[in-house]
Amino acid sequence: MKHLLTFLKYVLLLGISGALMWYAVRGQDLSQIGYYIRSANYFWLGLSLIISALGYLSRAYRWQMQLTASRTPAKFWQVYHAMMVGYLANLVLPRAGEVIRCSVLRRTSGVPVQVALGTVVTERVIDVLVLLSLLGATLLLDFNTFWGFFNDKLLGGKADAIARNPLPLLIAGLIALLLLAGAGYTLFRNLERLRQNALFNKAAVFVKGLLAGILSVLKLEHKWLFLLHTLFTWFVYYILDYLAFFCFPETYGLGARAGLAVLTFGAFGMAAPVAGGIGPFHVLVQGILLAYGISKEAGIAYALVVHGAQTLLVVLLGGISFVAVAAADKGTLAAEAEALADEPLTTEGLDEARTQ
Repeated sequence: MKHLLTFLKYVLLLGISGALMWYAVRGQDLSQIGYYIRSANYFWLGLSLIISALGYLSRAYRWQMQLTASRTPAKFWQVYHAMMVGYLANLVLPRAGEVIRCSVLRRTSGVPVQVALGTVVTERVIDVLVLLSLLGATLLLDFNTFWGFFNDKLLGGKADAIARNPLPLLIAGLIALLLLAGAGYTLFRNLERLRQNALFNKAAVFVKGLLAGILSVLKLEHKWLFLLHTLFTWFVYYILDYLAFFCFPETYGLGARAGLAVLTFGAFGMAAPVAGGIGPFHVLVQGILLAYGISKEAGIAYALVVHGAQTLLVVLLGGISFVAVAAADKGTLAAEAEALADEPLTTEGLDEARTQ
């Protein structure tokens, strides 16, 4: 039953990806989209991919710093290969890659899965904080662009009417706060009863682990270096999206603020629980470029090229790491077999072998 539910979950997520991709291209000139893709200047894309590969190395080094701070050190290439295998798995099994990379690291370096998973949770929390900061910066720097697009294109001018008479919105917000306060009070009153519930206990353990993971960053020996690698990782993401503007004549004139907007909303699309962000990434990036006056055809072509290039890079680097991990596993097994062959065979060993 559990396997059936898992299968149905992945089928549902695949269906959502397909539906969003259909939504992104429906009613558009497919031949025009194909023309944009064929005529793109891929020099800039190739340059961005080289920089992107450096970003993966930086991200692996940052993870290695976290593992060292958790007193479970591992070699750099063991950490890197485990991370890339996890990214490769995420292209097929949404969010499963986080667990898979921790499992791979345990096999190659002996780091306990729960420890590695705790560092991954910390990594994700930090990335969410950075992403929220970028969202705030994006909205502040280009507020008029987004407000005009949201009001005129999506709501047909209704947002201005709400701004002139905000009382209904304030009442709705007050009701939401009262409901939230009531839920919090009910939770507090029934806390002892909830502690007897297995699902609640699992959630509590997860939250405690999350907080412990966040605080573990304070144990880093070189906090400034960790911060530098975090900023460099996101800078690489930005460069990837910005340099891709130069691939198309339609997006060539877009500036740094547009690149920041594409990075921010594209990251939300990649964070969606679908395989490789397929669908959500394309819809969000197309919508953002539409707000900057780029046609839907050019916008979806840009999204397809950027996402496709990143996917191919992950497949290439992840495939190499997968082969490296498999070779390391065979080497470990061969070493263990050789060590066992060198041990003298005793009567005690024969008796133990007969009982197995």
